[in-house]
Amino acid sequence: MTETVRVELGARAYDVRIGEGLIADAAAEIAPLLARPRVAIVTDETVAAVHLGPLQTALTAGGIDSVALKLPAGEATKGWPQFTRTVEWLLDQKIERRDIVVALGGGVIGDLAGFAAAVLRRGVRFVQIPTSLLAQVDSSVGGKTGINAPQGKNLIGAFHQPALVLADIGVLGTLTPRDFLAGYGEVVKYGMLGDAAFFDWLEANGPALAAGDVALRTKAVHRSVQMKAEIVARDETEQGDRALLNLGHTFCHALEAATGYSDRLLHGEGVAIGCALAFETSARMGLCSQETPSRVRAHLRDMGTKVDLSDIPGDLPDADGLLDLMGQDKKVIDGRLRFILARGIGEAFVTSDVDRDLVRGVLAEALAAR
Repeated sequence: MTETVRVELGARAYDVRIGEGLIADAAAEIAPLLARPRVAIVTDETVAAVHLGPLQTALTAGGIDSVALKLPAGEATKGWPQFTRTVEWLLDQKIERRDIVVALGGGVIGDLAGFAAAVLRRGVRFVQIPTSLLAQVDSSVGGKTGINAPQGKNLIGAFHQPALVLADIGVLGTLTPRDFLAGYGEVVKYGMLGDAAFFDWLEANGPALAAGDVALRTKAVHRSVQMKAEIVARDETEQGDRALLNLGHTFCHALEAATGYSDRLLHGEGVAIGCALAFETSARMGLCSQETPSRVRAHLRDMGTKVDLSDIPGDLPDADGLLDLMGQDKKVIDGRLRFILARGIGEAFVTSDVDRDLVRGVLAEALAAR
């Protein structure tokens, strides 16, 4: 069964479709959006090897022509060189303002292709077909698009909402266990930030969900997207509530920069570690009980994902070095770091009132345990 979550943004509202077999049904899903029966697909080489053929076959069977650009896989693609290549390829394909760009892949492809669509001819529509759990529950929904800069992650970009998101639960079966669990870091984040009952449900069902239960996976993606859609509808351009979605990300982005945006640390792994650190910081500040971060870490451990700085291979900067990297985060306002902390599971809030020395202490202790 296919679930639908509506992202309510007035004239820019759109549906997120969630269920098995949506790539096979892509022509019927996308056709109502088209002014002419042709789309341009942006993907990466790894995703293309598995999913591009079925997508193009489905589109052709539905009378829709397609062309495809295959970019290198990996976070390094999310920068100026491949972005320039993508925009110029779309222009070479004579993509017009009324056409549709399809982003087929994980968060890197969705962010880059979405940003390309945002600036191409001052904005063309695009459809997200996210192929990773992380992209299905996070980056494909909400209209944040962009690329990385040498100074930090996602510092160049635009808010550009998709016209449609097709989250095919079936494709999650092609992910490696590590990639699936990295995406799970973003799923469990939703429970931690605003739905304690969802966190309880994940504690009970997480292992079966990771083992491949499609019904449980559908429910987890549906609830995650529902929560994100509600927050985005309230605060599209992150002036307030939307910052809650960055629970764990202030730490995460510093750790990603420290590991060179490499496969030493996947984004969702950084989010899981960052959430554990955010709850530890909250407990140190007396905002929540010491049992709360212990419960967060216990669940992440049960799932088999990364939890501690000691789970990251290779060298890391010292606590001061990590704090400096946190200073490049997009959430810095007037030079002050904004943290998402919590009064308990499901009770996150945004604050700039955090003692740097306390954060330094949390980081130093976590580094000492490596």
